[in-house]
Amino acid sequence: MMRVLWAFGGVLFRMVPRPCYAPRRFILRMFGAKVGRNVNIANTAVVYFPWNLEVGNWTAIGEHAYIYNLGTIIIGEKATISQRVHLCAGSHDYKDTAMRLLTPPISIGSQVWICADAFVGPNVIVGEGAVVGACAVASKNVEPWTVVAGNPAKFIKKREFNHSS
Repeated sequence: MMRVLWAFGGVLFRMVPRPCYAPRRFILRMFGAKVGRNVNIANTAVVYFPWNLEVGNWTAIGEHAYIYNLGTIIIGEKATISQRVHLCAGSHDYKDTAMRLLTPPISIGSQVWICADAFVGPNVIVGEGAVVGACAVASKNVEPWTVVAGNPAKFIKKREFNHSS
């Protein structure tokens, strides 16, 4: 029943004008999402099952991001999920002749940046402060405070900050 109701809720979500983030947060919360304060989710983002989504304060989810959360997806605080990112918390057991549905979670830490067009697969943990580069495919865990890129995503360097004034 919730899936049917969300079909209508999702239409309402998309109809909310672009700069109006609060109503979209409210709609997601009505359908069971745990959404923090000052979260900005684009109206073109797709959230498959709101009740399987948790988003921390001050996080942004960009245009046309696809949150395929058959399993739970948790996104920490001050994270950026860029445009056209695909978070995929669903798969099939290819070793099972019935191709049983699997719904492993995804966990994205605080202060993470998932860059444009990146893919984060099922059962992946992206550690705090990590950067998953544009078009990268993260099919394995990403260590905290690292930068990964490519397909498959590989370590590029430690994430460091310039401390200029």
